[in-house]
Amino acid sequence: MTNGFTRLTEQFLVHIGVERGLATATVTAYESDIAKYIDWLETRGIHEPDAITKQDVEDYIAALDQAGESARSKARRLASIHEFHRFALGQHAVTADVSAAVKAPKGASTLPDVLTVDEVTRLLDAAAAGGSTDPVVLRDKALLEFMYATGCRVSEATGVNLDDIDLDEHIARLMGKGSKQRLVPLGSYACRAITAYLNVGRGELERRSSAKIPERRALFLNKRGKRISRQSVWEIVKATGERAGITKPLHPHTLRHSFATHLIQGGADVRTVQELLGHASVTTTQIYTHVSPETLIETYLTSHPRAR
Repeated sequence: MTNGFTRLTEQFLVHIGVERGLATATVTAYESDIAKYIDWLETRGIHEPDAITKQDVEDYIAALDQAGESARSKARRLASIHEFHRFALGQHAVTADVSAAVKAPKGASTLPDVLTVDEVTRLLDAAAAGGSTDPVVLRDKALLEFMYATGCRVSEATGVNLDDIDLDEHIARLMGKGSKQRLVPLGSYACRAITAYLNVGRGELERRSSAKIPERRALFLNKRGKRISRQSVWEIVKATGERAGITKPLHPHTLRHSFATHLIQGGADVRTVQELLGHASVTTTQIYTHVSPETLIETYLTSHPRAR
């Protein structure tokens, strides 16, 4: 990367990381996208931001298509480019935002993996392992109930502390992307599962720790008494899904997707679900407003005057 782009890129990363408070992983993704974009521009002899044209941006997206990148990947890279060009315009590094009129390529619409309410029930019942009081079983049940009750990200589940939970008020505090906190309700099922875990399971897991100073803060502990990891949560979700006989793709985010979809289907408005999920933009939340084919058919049959 030559000096024509170096300073602007450094300022951009500081802007999104410090001023906008985006998560480190998000900043890293932006950095990677912009670095690849600039490297491609320089192969065309473009070494200054103001030398970029709309055609260059369109040609770059076309090059990504030729490289076999998915529509989702291309859309994400273009979003990074849009953000970079808007910043460049704001810094007076360019005289116009040449990327503004370039649209993301259309691809097949993909919906997130979602469980039905019945499948979630089967999953959570399987986590209980027939009412076992084994500390690990109690933890797994509490963890999965917590994730479905709050719609949290896996990082939020692993990061939650004891003092983030108020079982009397049925409230949990989550630390989201960019260190942004939000309060979410805890349903009665989750509260009961967490109470059972705290009364019997967590203390036993803490005692298994070989560390000189036991883990006093984390809500969810692993078998060695340390804060549970993301990988462990993935394994718990997968193993529980197999016991429940669920054949759909299953990962921690499936519970988050299901949480949002079930709220929307139950009548919650998109703006409320956005707040519960901790989305910065309501556009991200709108993917959950999809309507199932079954619902479409039922609505048609009950509403259209000549459907029957």
